[in-house]
Amino acid sequence: MAETQQAEDSKQAARAERRAARLAKQIGSFAKEHGGTEGQIAYIGERGARIALVGQDGEWGTLVAPSVAIAEQAVEKAGIEVHEDFDGDFAAKVKTGRYEWSRMAGIQIGGPKNG
Repeated sequence: MAETQQAEDSKQAARAERRAARLAKQIGSFAKEHGGTEGQIAYIGERGARIALVGQDGEWGTLVAPSVAIAEQAVEKAGIEVHEDFDGDFAAKVKTGRYEWSRMAGIQIGGPKNG
């Protein structure tokens, strides 16, 4: 019984390691494309954790990890700076365009409808 549990734990750990490596590769690609990147990890419930990335050029994107632990592993492997909160100077680096503003405003000011 103990051997079966150890084997299962080992499989889960290997799976988490592979997922973190894939996320780190994606983070690295984003960083290369945008002159470097910084990030922030946020717990999003059962879904896992969101990794928000902001490139040095102001472009931004997000990735979802199955857990905060895997997200933390991924950003560590990628070697990026991680912020505690998405505010202040970090948030000010985000470059938004017409599309983002219209999506945020939605139908209140004539933006595209959600549906």
